[in-house]
Amino acid sequence: MTDPAITFSPAPRFNPTLKRALNDILGGSAASVLTVTFGLSYALLIFAGPLSPYLSYAITATFISSAVLAAIVALGSSLPFAVAAPDSSTAAVTGILAASLVERIEAASPSAPLLSPVLITLGLSTVLTGVALCGLGLTRMGRAIRYVPYPVVGGFLGATGLLIVMGAIRVITDHPVQFATVLHFTNGTTLLELGAACAMALVLYLTWHRSRSPFGLPIILVGGVLTAHLAFWITGISLGEARSLGWTFQPPPQAAFMVPWHTDGLVHYPWFAVPDLLGNLVAVIFVTASSTLFNTTGIEVAVHREANLERELNVTGTANMLTGVLGGYAGCISVSRSILNFSSGGRLSGLTVAAMSLLMLVVAPQLLGFIPKFVLGGLLLYLGADQLHKWIIESRKRLSKLEYLSLIAIIAIIVVWGFVPGILIGVIIGCATFAFSAARVESIKYSFDGSEYRSSLDRSRDDQEVLLAHGGKIQGLNLQSYLFFGSANRLYQHVKRLLQERPACRYLLFDFKLVTGVDSSAAYSFAQIKRSAADLGVELILVHLSASAEKVLRSSDFIGEGVIIIGELDHALEWCENEIISQHQGLAQEEASLRDWFTRILDSEDNADELIRRCQRIEVEAGEIIVQAGDPADSMHFILDGRVGIMVPAEDDRTTRVRSLGRYTTIGEMGLVSNTPRSATIQAEVDSVLYVLNIHQFDAIKAEDPALSHKLLTYFVSVMAERLSFANRTIAVLRR
Repeated sequence: MTDPAITFSPAPRFNPTLKRALNDILGGSAASVLTVTFGLSYALLIFAGPLSPYLSYAITATFISSAVLAAIVALGSSLPFAVAAPDSSTAAVTGILAASLVERIEAASPSAPLLSPVLITLGLSTVLTGVALCGLGLTRMGRAIRYVPYPVVGGFLGATGLLIVMGAIRVITDHPVQFATVLHFTNGTTLLELGAACAMALVLYLTWHRSRSPFGLPIILVGGVLTAHLAFWITGISLGEARSLGWTFQPPPQAAFMVPWHTDGLVHYPWFAVPDLLGNLVAVIFVTASSTLFNTTGIEVAVHREANLERELNVTGTANMLTGVLGGYAGCISVSRSILNFSSGGRLSGLTVAAMSLLMLVVAPQLLGFIPKFVLGGLLLYLGADQLHKWIIESRKRLSKLEYLSLIAIIAIIVVWGFVPGILIGVIIGCATFAFSAARVESIKYSFDGSEYRSSLDRSRDDQEVLLAHGGKIQGLNLQSYLFFGSANRLYQHVKRLLQERPACRYLLFDFKLVTGVDSSAAYSFAQIKRSAADLGVELILVHLSASAEKVLRSSDFIGEGVIIIGELDHALEWCENEIISQHQGLAQEEASLRDWFTRILDSEDNADELIRRCQRIEVEAGEIIVQAGDPADSMHFILDGRVGIMVPAEDDRTTRVRSLGRYTTIGEMGLVSNTPRSATIQAEVDSVLYVLNIHQFDAIKAEDPALSHKLLTYFVSVMAERLSFANRTIAVLRR
């Protein structure tokens, strides 16, 4: 029981809007920690070596870039939790761009100012990068970068990882990694600094790499700073001595903001160096665009949310243009910070990152003076090594041996010769690798012959038996993929083997239904196929041939005599089957006619069948020489259809016909019996069908079947008697 006079008021609840804002700020604070930490290391990476005296300007450029990118992407991205900032890849190529400019300025005039040209170059490259990104977004061409071969992209990004490692070494030792500076790395203090940086990178790998806690990274870095200062105190080294020995950074002055677009700076800008910088400028644009697209795709996969790629390109491009106008450098959406912010933050998180970045313009210089070089250098070593591991070690599992070797080659070319040769040779290697890989793709999906795969036409049992016995005369190849010089040549080699292994083939079908395209070089291979088929009396039938493919094949004169185009495979099979059935019916009628003739002259069907078995069928065209005068008389001919003439030499190298023989007659039997050379030439007067009995088969008949041999000799005598009687009558007429 409860006292009705006692009442309980509900617990106060937070306003949902306020609660959401607090979550956004919390998520933004976590992402800000990473942005600040990475930002300090990127500033050191870009303004290393001769630019280190201007580190305060680097800090300004870094955190202005972080603030602008974070704010604009937070407000305009299709992913409300997205966080953008300078990335390790974009910072690496930006650092190469700045170093290349400094190298050319110092080569032309060692006393020339460096700060203004560098800030102008960074701003201009960032503006152009923004314009390029917006162009890709507006024209919807951004997706085209996904068609760049994976080894080429991996080579570029792997090279940036190696460049980050080399930049980290320069940050730690103040010396670039070159053959000329090798002796500097033998110094004991330098080796200790590098060892401490490697230890820091190893600690990051063993701890933060596995947990990815947003506050874990600054805790580790602060621990590294405290450990270093404790070591200085134990060894009796003061902060000033540590700075003079190169263990810590010199405290830069207060961050200074300077818009690079002033008249004097533009007038004295080293425009002579611009042509040499174009390759590095293209690298900045390419790496930023590819990082934007790949990072966005990575976020999509991680959080199962779909992004609008064109919108991301437009927003990132706009942010980069404004960043460049303010003197910052290129950046893009960050995978780690966006995923970190996904569960606890929204658009206000990005604005929180922007606010924290602006706050660092005041705080960062004082912090940097107390941070040992090996701490931030170790962070850079870790970032570079992590990227190298991703593209050199992990990618080996996904790539073929050839693709992996091309990726390594592109990394080496970029590091040794720069981004211009890397871009050109990388694209060439990518195209060559693709062509080689595509050539290895089987262009034949499956093959068949007419005895196992037929048309849908229902046929009589007799016709089915004919197709079962003679369907092998039809050979079909179902083609696939894109046919070019590599795959088409393999197809040609396959067809050559097929025609050798299947000599009975008379109809070869090519089904182009799954073919996506045919190039002009492939047409040459098809011309070779046509020549091989024509030599063997094989007809080519093309099925499902697209208009574009037909145009290419016609341009090479492939389509013509001996090549038939039929729209559908079923109709093509029906046409071939009809041809085979028609030929078989004609042969059946011919064989029946031959059997009737031989039965009449031999008075026995069995003897007729035996003689047919011993004979060889040949077809001759009008005008073709069957036997030549003077040749050995090693055969005789039964003329089943057509007409042949007996020709003897005449004056003026002409010949005269002395006799003509038609159907159901024989020729050459006298020479076969007497085994004497031919006394005349025998020539076909019209297309004819003959059955040849050679001397070996005739001798076999005499030895194995004397009855048949006797009947043949009797027939030969009767034929010669008829011809002698005809000759006598002719002579009698001529004597009148």
